[in-house]
Amino acid sequence: MKRNDTPEVPRIWAITGDRPGDNAQVEALVAALCEPVARRYVRVVPPWNKRKPRVRPTLHHIDSKLSDPLTPPWPDLIITVGRRLAMVALWVKEQSGGATRIVFVGKPSGSTRLYDLIVTSSEVQIAPASNVLRIALPLLQVDEEKVRAAQDAWREKLRDLPRPLVGVLVGGPTNPFTFNRRVVRDLIRLATGIREKQGGTAYFSTSPRTPDHAIQALRAGLPEDTPFFRWRPDAPDNPYSALLGEADGFIVTGDSVSMLVEVARLHKPLAIYPLPYGALHRFDQLRRRGARWLYEPDAGSALDGFRRDLRSAGKALHLLPRTRDFTAIHQLLIDRGLAVLAGEDLTVPRGEVPNDLPLVVARIRALLASTTQHETSVADGVGADSNANGRIEETTEGPDQ
Repeated sequence: MKRNDTPEVPRIWAITGDRPGDNAQVEALVAALCEPVARRYVRVVPPWNKRKPRVRPTLHHIDSKLSDPLTPPWPDLIITVGRRLAMVALWVKEQSGGATRIVFVGKPSGSTRLYDLIVTSSEVQIAPASNVLRIALPLLQVDEEKVRAAQDAWREKLRDLPRPLVGVLVGGPTNPFTFNRRVVRDLIRLATGIREKQGGTAYFSTSPRTPDHAIQALRAGLPEDTPFFRWRPDAPDNPYSALLGEADGFIVTGDSVSMLVEVARLHKPLAIYPLPYGALHRFDQLRRRGARWLYEPDAGSALDGFRRDLRSAGKALHLLPRTRDFTAIHQLLIDRGLAVLAGEDLTVPRGEVPNDLPLVVARIRALLASTTQHETSVADGVGADSNANGRIEETTEGPDQ
């Protein structure tokens, strides 16, 4: 079946869902590709919007009435992110007889061989493979037009606040991090230092994951005149974008990679407050750091061969770990002169912000070119991408985990 019978039919689908942070990476790729793209929004039904379904080609977890239609002609390529949306992409690939290619952004679930290209940033610990493209930072980009508009709208509201104006961007607990009383005390202490030692203003802005108990404790412990925004969906008074433009520096809790990356891309002074580990999660973090060490690129040391041997053994036994280590992002930003640890003096970033978007675009264009070549071969009667039952053949090299 031809997927592009007319020039008006897009070759690329972007499958997105209800998570803005995930969607932002897909949209960054769509914008950089400069190709016609059809967006397909997918709504996941309870309980699968919170529970983790087994990864397989299926639509059983989506609400077809609230989702965009998924009908032929099938695309040459899908760009998507997240476990639940990947399952939709795999279903589309199956319907196309295996011809549709999938570009997955983030940490994949299921076998890496299911995807034609996996784009992962430094917090994702995954075994090297020919279809895995490691980049430094997530593909999140700052909407500078939105920031400028917010600056204009908020300039008068922020004008009289004592400087330096430091945005304190507060996330929340996520495995393996906890958000306890120590975190609240530390954030209050940091805000007090900005006020008393620097004569400035700490402007607090919370996020969807900030626990209620933490919000209440912060409000109780901070001076009454401390600017404080409690996140609400679609709140018209959300200062986040305005702070990105107007603040002189930031303190960001280390659980939120998206907030860290946005501040870094704006080249603003940034301090990272790493959340503490839960009592049992300290051991889990050892596993995460172990995976990070295992997948480090060769550095010309005696350990390189040992690491390669361990990876080979793990691959053979299907025991290679795949996880996230957020501290890898922290260390990358610090090593490149883009951030300091909270408590240290905020300084103007001295390093260049990594931009791997052109590299990712080049790999996707190569994938599209190979798709076109394959279609020509099939038209000439050479090769096939699917078996007799139309099921996907996993031909991309990579560890089966």
